[in-house]
Amino acid sequence: MPRKGQASDKKKGPVGDLSDPLGLPALTEAYLEWMRQKNYSEATVKGRIAYLRYFLEWCEERSLSKPTEITKPVLERYQRSLYVYRKDNGEPLTIRSQHARLVPVRAFFKWLCRQNYMLYNPASEIELPRLEKRLPKHILSHSEAETILNLPDVTEPFGLRDRAILEVLYSTGLRRMEIAGLKLHDLDSDRGTLMVRQGKGRKDRMIPVGERAILWIEKYAERVRPHLVTEPDDGTLFLTNLNEPFTPNRLTQLVRDYVNLSEVGKKGSCHLFRHTCATLMHENGADIRFVQQLLGHADLSTTQIYTHLGVSRLKEVYARAHPHGAMKAGARGNDE
Repeated sequence: MPRKGQASDKKKGPVGDLSDPLGLPALTEAYLEWMRQKNYSEATVKGRIAYLRYFLEWCEERSLSKPTEITKPVLERYQRSLYVYRKDNGEPLTIRSQHARLVPVRAFFKWLCRQNYMLYNPASEIELPRLEKRLPKHILSHSEAETILNLPDVTEPFGLRDRAILEVLYSTGLRRMEIAGLKLHDLDSDRGTLMVRQGKGRKDRMIPVGERAILWIEKYAERVRPHLVTEPDDGTLFLTNLNEPFTPNRLTQLVRDYVNLSEVGKKGSCHLFRHTCATLMHENGADIRFVQQLLGHADLSTTQIYTHLGVSRLKEVYARAHPHGAMKAGARGNDE
């Protein structure tokens, strides 16, 4: 199993010999090309490349080059190797990381069987590790979110742009890729909506956006963007100081810098505002299915984490129902 840093050195090239059309490396390339033909998003394809590369390197170290050499016991050995693997810092892979590396392998062998490269699927009976149900570590209160939103210096062009970005994040809970992909014509000020085009899963959706966020977008679009745009103008809404669309990492760093500067004692970036938007809406009475539609979740179970985060109504019930729930502040700390 390659070390964490080694995988990145080989990311650009294939693993193994591509000259054998029936070898694992060549068939992996064929599988990825099939995914592109079936209109999988490039982000999904890149994710599969990264995780399948770990598996191909593991097989290459053991002189396994043909799909027919991969049996259920071999895959079980690979799964065990993920469990015992230690990174450079001595820490094991998390259960979530182990799961993420196994899912593409199962999908790859399922494809091999469907394409008649194998008579049976050795990965069909591999049991994936059970994922723990984790809640986001940090959620901002409304006052904390406002503290961060007020940090950009709106008298400066980039401060005005940054305020508009933060306002959209807080108002809509968009993913960072969705923010980076917004176009000028996606905003309908009259209807108070944003069109999110080709979001996760290549799905379009129209969502509401707050009046205050619209105001800051319009200020930025009128006063700042004309000085950032270069021809040909593709209509991208938010542009960097290099006159380019934001990359996801650049957007993450921008938001993280403001979160750290605020000293609210919480860490995070774009997803911190996504979690905050969803949690506060649910706490204030929004139906969970509306939150699902706003966030663009394909499965309601993904959205239901916010039913666990919204504790304000639970606290009200607790205060009414539990004998100690309504204890006066002065009684705290007194012995029984």
